[in-house]
Amino acid sequence: MNRIITALLGSATLALPASLLVAAPDPVQTALESDTVALSITEGLTTWVGPRQAGTEAEARARVWAKAELTRLGFAKVRVETFEMPTWVRGEERAEITAPVPVKLAITALGNSGATPAEGIEGDVIYFASLAELEAAPDTAVKGKIAFVSHAMKATQDGSSYGYFGQVRRRGPDVAAKKGAAAIFIRSIGTDYHRNPHTGNTNFSEGVTAIPAAAISIPDAENLERLIAVGEPMRMKLLLTPQNIGMQQSGNVIAEVIGKDASLPPIVIACHLDSWDLATGAMDDAAGCGIITAAAKIVMNAGKPQRTIRLLWAGAEEVGIWGGKDYAVKNGAMRHSLAMESDFGADRVWQVKFNLPESAKPLREKLVVELAKIGIGASADKAGGGADVGPIIAAQNLAVIDLDQDGTRYFDLHHTPDDTFDKIDPVQMRQNVAAWVAVLSEVANYTGDLTMAAKP
Repeated sequence: MNRIITALLGSATLALPASLLVAAPDPVQTALESDTVALSITEGLTTWVGPRQAGTEAEARARVWAKAELTRLGFAKVRVETFEMPTWVRGEERAEITAPVPVKLAITALGNSGATPAEGIEGDVIYFASLAELEAAPDTAVKGKIAFVSHAMKATQDGSSYGYFGQVRRRGPDVAAKKGAAAIFIRSIGTDYHRNPHTGNTNFSEGVTAIPAAAISIPDAENLERLIAVGEPMRMKLLLTPQNIGMQQSGNVIAEVIGKDASLPPIVIACHLDSWDLATGAMDDAAGCGIITAAAKIVMNAGKPQRTIRLLWAGAEEVGIWGGKDYAVKNGAMRHSLAMESDFGADRVWQVKFNLPESAKPLREKLVVELAKIGIGASADKAGGGADVGPIIAAQNLAVIDLDQDGTRYFDLHHTPDDTFDKIDPVQMRQNVAAWVAVLSEVANYTGDLTMAAKP
């Protein structure tokens, strides 16, 4: 009798009642309801490593932690690719207005800032409401003074204001230095009203001597603007003692989900491992590493995909995209198919953008339908990728998919002392993972050609 039952079950599975058939779990729903990997990685990086400034011992510890964690999670070919990079570190930071009234300021140096003498400097402040005003000012008006430059950045869902107003930080110090300013400080490139100044990199043109460059908190900036509006002269004492410590080691941590078909070019998905030193870098970008890794693990656990998925936890993004550039150089001989990145916090994904070949239109249509199920709409704008995948995208003209996160509160936290683990919303983070699972499940099993048309 047992042999008869076994034979019946083996030959007539399709005849079993539907109530007895157990469907495979939906990986997207699994991510939405129960993923813990993304949060665990974010917690681990921020708790056991903490701030991870590029080129420092802390970033080196982060690589050790990341390699061990990716290995523990079951990824293949986990390795570190190191590179050398120039390294700047913070020193003492103090500032106060001495006239027309005494005001102590919450201030932080910008990356690559020059240093004041050990005793600091004191000088007259000249105010500019925008970078354009500074650029238009005659050199004689700026020379020898401490420039204060403001801006009008506001919160946006897509973070689009950062590209324009961020020039105050990225280019403002170089402009001021060329005009002979003794120093420059800016209204923080951010949107929060805590007395937390935002750091971030600035750059000086070749041959231009770096001047002391810093950001003050937004409440402090607005307070100074009110004082300036009265029309009385303003003076400032400033002490910044950062150092450039020369070439130091950074590195990328790489891991893979090995695909079935080695002839299909792999997908590369990225985050960045480093952070600024003022906080533990939860939103920027431990969360991104958690999101992409959790999604790749869910896809891996569902069965080997057709294409290899390569994870890139890039080093030294904050200070010049050194990791992304190094990855493109060292891995440029291998053809890739598509690139994606998570580097905008952990709040919900609200739209998807594509840059795919016309031949992949069915893939695009399938992804639009699947993402719509979790409330994500498709944009007509082209995907561009992120900073760390930018160099390999440019080198190989890769297909790209962007999962755009809600950035409304991102610049309240980014590059500030407030970028800590408690700011992560676990529900929104799981929605990110689900979106990534939906995309990776389809793209990693897509066997069609993803080669983009050659650029003119």
